[in-house]
Amino acid sequence: MRFRITRHATASPPADALDLLASRIGKRREDIHFARVGGELRAKIDRDEPVAMTSDERTEIGRRAVLEVIEEVCARAPELKTDWFAVSPGR
Repeated sequence: MRFRITRHATASPPADALDLLASRIGKRREDIHFARVGGELRAKIDRDEPVAMTSDERTEIGRRAVLEVIEEVCARAPELKTDWFAVSPGR
């Protein structure tokens, strides 16, 4: 599964928010790979959720996993705030 991490439009994050997050999050956390691509950070999850779930359920579980990593990074970096970032399904 792929996800896009972007600046959250309603939270008014600073212009360099994604740069700060990218520098703190690294390239890999557990089974999630991160890469900076243009104006967004991309996340790719290398795990399979149970087949019995719907695609929407699997997507939401993956989105929450990415968001949990962002929350963990922001909790350890006082210059970052979790609500600055939005996680959506990627291409």
